[in-house]
Amino acid sequence: MNTKPILLVEDNPDDEALALRAFKKSNMRNEIIVVRDGAEALDYLFAQGAHADRDASVLPSVMLLDLNLPKIDGLEVLRRLREKPHTSKLPVVILTSSKHEEDLVRSYDLGANSYVRKPVDFNEFVEAVGHLGMYWLLLNELPY
Repeated sequence: MNTKPILLVEDNPDDEALALRAFKKSNMRNEIIVVRDGAEALDYLFAQGAHADRDASVLPSVMLLDLNLPKIDGLEVLRRLREKPHTSKLPVVILTSSKHEEDLVRSYDLGANSYVRKPVDFNEFVEAVGHLGMYWLLLNELPY
């Protein structure tokens, strides 16, 4: 079983709490690393700033990335991580409430692996997280 962490990039405390509850209810055993803005996400991935003591060679199993983030938005985070060979293949699931078609298209243009709109209903959200976990943590094979 995959024991690499899941990186959740989410600035909304309510959505963060909902995601963490959904992971727990779905029996995810992976550690969930939560960062709350785009700058912190990049610091974590590249082991810099507040995360400089982290082993940069250990990447998360998957990154769940919100688009509407403070400091650096999700699309810019995605663009920057795809530029670097070390993080270019990291699975990125856009998990957002955005209904803008241009966000969906731009996410895929920048190399997102999946685009999921956050369900409003808690039970639907738990089900979506369970499916995400099943696929990205158990079925998907990573090149690193």
